[in-house]
Amino acid sequence: MEMWDIYDANKEKTGRLMKKNDWQLKDGEYHLTVLGVIERPDGKFLITQRVMTKAWAPGWWEVSGGAAQAGEESIEAVRREVREETGIDVTDARGGYVFTYKRENPGKGDNYFVDVYKFIKDVKDEDIHIQTEEALGYKFVTREELKQIAATGEFLHYDSIKQVFED
Repeated sequence: MEMWDIYDANKEKTGRLMKKNDWQLKDGEYHLTVLGVIERPDGKFLITQRVMTKAWAPGWWEVSGGAAQAGEESIEAVRREVREETGIDVTDARGGYVFTYKRENPGKGDNYFVDVYKFIKDVKDEDIHIQTEEALGYKFVTREELKQIAATGEFLHYDSIKQVFED
């Protein structure tokens, strides 16, 4: 069973754990998630489309990411998530941590921090190995194409991370 660390409002581990997706966090408690934006040197970004079986936002576009597992550091989590979801190893990529944002849902039990990373790596179609349980497919898009997808309202987290897509 996958477990997640519980963090306090200062993003410090409390020493307590929660079961994956067991939304019982109290106000002031958080779990940690990560997002890994991959940009190629030509300025195009890798995005994936969520499978239709997802309970939340099926069919929407996103960048790779997910929850940090208990005991896992943020950078380890983002490298794992990107590798699992796309087959890409970003260990040797340029870039890295960009910023953190916090999402609070008072009384809902699902507060979280999101550590956002941007990696620059020359990735080709043959390098991509999509995790079919997570994604229908992928594409490389320009900033303008990304903005157009976001304008449809079907791109996860865009408003929270759009600064990562700017120069």
